[in-house]
Amino acid sequence: MTQAFNQGTASVTLFPEAPDWDGAPTMALGKFTCKSAEDGATVLTEASEAARRAGARRLLGPMDGTTWNSYRLVIESDGSAPFLMEPTSGPSDIAAFEGAGFAPIARYFSAGVALADMRNPPPGETDIEVAPWDGTDPEAHFSQVYDLSLSAFAGNAFYTPISREAFLGMYLPYVPVLRKEFVLFARNARGSLVGFLFGIPNYAAGPSPDAVILKTYASLQHGAGQALAHAFHHAALDAGFTTAIHALIHETNTSAQRSAQLGAHVFRRYALMGRRLDDDAG
Repeated sequence: MTQAFNQGTASVTLFPEAPDWDGAPTMALGKFTCKSAEDGATVLTEASEAARRAGARRLLGPMDGTTWNSYRLVIESDGSAPFLMEPTSGPSDIAAFEGAGFAPIARYFSAGVALADMRNPPPGETDIEVAPWDGTDPEAHFSQVYDLSLSAFAGNAFYTPISREAFLGMYLPYVPVLRKEFVLFARNARGSLVGFLFGIPNYAAGPSPDAVILKTYASLQHGAGQALAHAFHHAALDAGFTTAIHALIHETNTSAQRSAQLGAHVFRRYALMGRRLDDDAG
């Protein structure tokens, strides 16, 4: 059961079930807000001690229980407005976490690329065929994505699987605003699904945005990711968008290299913070 803590201008929730870190009992601190770094550090320390008493030896934050929910702090920004589904942070958040003994344990970034100037060469010879969603039966199509994601994301840091029902509950509400050309499926010569890509216009900027977000893509076969990304950027340019946002990429992921090769420029950096409770004195 989650537990809420409050101190002055700050509040945080302790999630007793969280992704494993270092093979040690792990909990997460999420739903964090603060107006002062001092209050933030105090409430995080209080919640950390409660986690220790409950048996935790590792803490992750900010994370609302799993990586399927909101997580990560903004640690560097060019000041541009948040894009759709992007995690946000208050100006005192990073100082509060550092003041409570947390340090970055995973780093991510978002980058933007001008589509007209992008270096987007076609993928090499491959048996992979990329096709957009036909707009029918969204539940069936996203169920296929769910099945693929269990394998594609299994090796990701701090990944934990969720139920099919929870997955559909996250994606199906976006169906009314999806554009079919930005929901892509990659299949091999046998017709097996080997990759998917989920993109969406940046509606946080208004009903007619000029940027489209490459939110999620994954593949099970070499070359599928590159083929999906190429098709996505080509479709975005054809649709009249001027910018593509490469969202929330782990710094060590292959996607980071591909983003740089396309000429994208980082405009935001993020960190997942961690604290090893068994390293603390006392």
